[in-house]
Amino acid sequence: MPRLSDSMEEGTILKWLVSEGDEVKKGQEIAEIETDKATMTFESDADGVFHPVAGEGDTLPIGEVIATIGEDAPSRDGGQPKEEEQEEKQPEERSESGGEEERDRSVDAGAAGESAEEQPERAPARAESGGDGAGPDGRVKASPVARRLARERGIDLGAISGTGPGGRIVKADVEKAASGEARPAATAEAPAREEERPAEREPEREPEPAAAASAAAPGTSEAKVAETGTTKGDVSVVELTRTQQVVARRMAEAKATIPEFTLVTEIDMENAVALRKRLKELAGEDGVVPSFNDMVVKACAVALREYPRANGSYKDGKFELYSRVNVGVAVAAQNALVVPVIHDADQKSLGHIARDARRLAARVRDGTVSPPELAGGTFTVSNLGMYGITEFTAVINPPQAAILAVGAMERRPVVVDDRGKVEARQRMKVSLVCDHRILYGADAAEFLGRIRALLEEPLAMAL
Repeated sequence: MPRLSDSMEEGTILKWLVSEGDEVKKGQEIAEIETDKATMTFESDADGVFHPVAGEGDTLPIGEVIATIGEDAPSRDGGQPKEEEQEEKQPEERSESGGEEERDRSVDAGAAGESAEEQPERAPARAESGGDGAGPDGRVKASPVARRLARERGIDLGAISGTGPGGRIVKADVEKAASGEARPAATAEAPAREEERPAEREPEREPEPAAAASAAAPGTSEAKVAETGTTKGDVSVVELTRTQQVVARRMAEAKATIPEFTLVTEIDMENAVALRKRLKELAGEDGVVPSFNDMVVKACAVALREYPRANGSYKDGKFELYSRVNVGVAVAAQNALVVPVIHDADQKSLGHIARDARRLAARVRDGTVSPPELAGGTFTVSNLGMYGITEFTAVINPPQAAILAVGAMERRPVVVDDRGKVEARQRMKVSLVCDHRILYGADAAEFLGRIRALLEEPLAMAL
């Protein structure tokens, strides 16, 4: 399992793009993998014959083997890889305890529900019924692929005669048993096991009428409550995607471990509105016109260069200050939150930032964003102004020192001179959420003040 993002700990194989036994080339896309941030394609790093070790839907930690590519990979006819040859070592080469562990692991899915007392009695029986598929130590000989397939389909390996070398059970034997040509012992034994262990099954409990009636809301019939057991109606359980799981974990970590505080200010955006109008005229119909959020990103980048602690993080009792200014922009996509990063934003022009922001947002929404485009952020901007939200508090993206929450721009009455003259001007509220371990109140106030000054005089960002 490759590391496809800086915060990735494990990945889920959504789909294999090649089949077992296919010849693949270096750089060829072989899998779609869901990470903590997005779904990405994984390319082969070698030429050779492809053999999957993990199946679609499997979740594995980084570094775990998901497939092999090479000349010795097994073919579709059930050829024997080198790993399987190692399994045929004679019993005397293994320790007594090791042999017991191997026998325990050979118990198939059909016997998974048996008690510990029953399993030792059934192992010899399987060895006898397995024909050529059982080794001298009573262990059923089968390839790893055959074992995994048998577990998935609930087939007893002890009831299958192997056609592989030395009577080994291969994938084709399991598929033949699953198709009905051979009758798996697990299927036949299942009813017997149910009869043997009636006491183990806990009787279903009906909801107590008194409890159900007391839980009923006004106007809810007691019969309906007794039937469903809840006044909420039918309950649907939705499994989180890998991205949603990581977002939940990281946000909970941030709220539990970061001593945060929030500063709020209001920015006069009249000059920014005038500048954007002028840029729109110069760009023409086909040109990319910077948005107000692009201006916010540029203002933050310039201020971050001037206030290094805002561009750092607190780690293990030390400050980490970063030389590059990489501003992440929160993008909502596929019921999750993804933060692509505009690298070296302080060195890019407003137009360059606008083009990068549009390209990254499009790649996030169509699921083609790459790991480097999600990595290395040192600060984050989150904007909900397009939804009409005037002010909100965001959650810091650890281990960053701060995050800027941007609200909607509105025309409001403002006193503009000492004589009390009132004008309607474009105003925008922003909130800076800070990690107090690295950004103190005065430092954060100066940093936010610099962002406000740059947006109120946007031409200064061109210097």
